[in-house]
Amino acid sequence: MRQQRNDDLLKQIREVQVESRGSYGSPRVHAELTLGRGEVVNHKRVERLMREAGIQGIHRRRGRKNLVNAATEEDLVKRAFTVDAPDVLWVTDITEHPTREGKLYCAAILDCFSRRIIGHSIGPRQNTELVVDAMAAAVTRRQPAGSTILHSDHGTQFTSWTFGKRLRDAGLLGSMGTVGDCYDNAMIESFWGTMQLELLDTKIWETRAELAAAQFEWIECWYNPFRRHSSIGMLSPVAYEEQYRTALRAT
Repeated sequence: MRQQRNDDLLKQIREVQVESRGSYGSPRVHAELTLGRGEVVNHKRVERLMREAGIQGIHRRRGRKNLVNAATEEDLVKRAFTVDAPDVLWVTDITEHPTREGKLYCAAILDCFSRRIIGHSIGPRQNTELVVDAMAAAVTRRQPAGSTILHSDHGTQFTSWTFGKRLRDAGLLGSMGTVGDCYDNAMIESFWGTMQLELLDTKIWETRAELAAAQFEWIECWYNPFRRHSSIGMLSPVAYEEQYRTALRAT
C-alpha cells in the first residue's frame, strides 16, 4: 500500500514539475500537491521522493550584497516593502538580456502586496519611453486611487522630466532610494532573478521578437496567475489578490 501511494505521489510530483516548467523545488511542489490538488502529504515525504527520483528545481546562485549608502531624502519607502493592501506601493526597474540580434530590455512594475507584475514594456532601447509605457500599462490596469507610491532607482529613465510629468499626471507619488544599494529595491530584483533563472538563461535566444513573446507569456500566463510564492502563503499573485478581495467582501 505504501509503495502504491509513493508511486502515485511520484507521478503527481512529475506532473507538477512539468506544469512548473521545471522550476519548482520540494517546498513549492508540496504546496501545489496540498493546496492545489488537495493531497494530504508531509513535506519531508515529498522531499525524499524527489531526492530519490533525482527531481529538483532550479537553484539560484547566491551573490554578494552591497550594504553601503544611506537612503536619500527623496526615499518614501526606506526599505519598508511590506504593505497590507494592493496599490499602496509599486516598485519598478529595467532588466536586459541578449539575443543574437542584440539586447532586449524589459521594464516592469510590481505591486509589493501580491508580487504581481501589473505593468510591463519590452523593447530594443533602454529609454524613457520604455518605463513610461510600463507605468501607463499599470495605471490602466489598476486605476489607482491617488496615493500609490511608485519606487524606483536613480536611472536616467526614472529621473527624466517626461517620466516625472507622467507620474504626476497619473496621481502617483514618486520615490527614489539609495544609489548603488541592491537592498533598496530588493523585491523587484528578486523578480528579475526569478525570470533570469526560470526563463532567460534556459536557452540562447535568436531574435528580440522571440524573447519578447517568451517574456510576455512567462509573466502573464505563468508568473502572475500560477507561480507560487513562499512570501504570500504559497499562493500565486493573482490568487493572493483574489483571497484579499474575498475577505474584504466578507467584512
